[in-house]
Amino acid sequence: MNAFRNFIELLNYKLTIGNSLSFTPKSILIVILVFVSTFFFLKLFRKIIYRTLSSEAKLKFKSIFSFFNYFVYTIVILLSFQNVGVDLTAVFAASAALLVGVGLALQTFIQDIISGVFIIVDQSVHVNDIIEVDGQIGKVENIKLRTTRAVTRENKVLIIPNHKFMTSILFNWTENGVITKEFVEIGVSYNSDAKQVTSILLDIANKHKSILSNPEPTIIFNDFGDNAIIFQLYFALNSSFASNIVKSDLRYEIFEEFHKHNIEIPFPQRTLTFVNPPKTLK
Repeated sequence: MNAFRNFIELLNYKLTIGNSLSFTPKSILIVILVFVSTFFFLKLFRKIIYRTLSSEAKLKFKSIFSFFNYFVYTIVILLSFQNVGVDLTAVFAASAALLVGVGLALQTFIQDIISGVFIIVDQSVHVNDIIEVDGQIGKVENIKLRTTRAVTRENKVLIIPNHKFMTSILFNWTENGVITKEFVEIGVSYNSDAKQVTSILLDIANKHKSILSNPEPTIIFNDFGDNAIIFQLYFALNSSFASNIVKSDLRYEIFEEFHKHNIEIPFPQRTLTFVNPPKTLK
């Protein structure tokens, strides 16, 4: 009985460091127990969540769980300091200006993180999606909590801050599947045979190995231009990331075929008339 009483007294023995910090062995044990419990709770929570996720989703949520772990451990540390006698109110009051400054400096950083969470949860962008943001086109390689990395057609790495997805218009070329529709615009002379032009364009498109036959290529008589009648050749691809190469191939073929059939591709022309200035009276 005396031994138990002595053990209780030892646990409650107050240790003091300086004038403001005091704690007991019991409070230290509580802190250790809280940290151990937090560790196992986070591990169990992560395991339960991972059971419901696919392999791709696990990679995406890895960053979210890391951020969540840091947040929980920060709260636990603050509560632990409070438990051992540290006056957190005084600490926060003394560093209020610093916290405001740091908050302003990290505003974009925090905005990127929150946007990254929304992207991952909302599933608006996936790995291997082809996206266009602010005129930049790239194939998504990985999605992190703060940035998304994509590879451009020129094999350059495009690092996109995640807040861009929230503040800019995002085009996801592959949201509805890998098949996308592209078009090439052509202007021909008003003296050209519209039906002949349509036949040539469709023949060129149908012969290209990268253009799908279903849906089949189509021609739209788009407009009467100032110097030409405008046609648009629409076609479908299952690799829109290489659409610029296909468009280049089509333009080469169109130029050659039009030259063979004497179909003129006009360019803007202007007629200038010079008028003699009036004679001045003497």
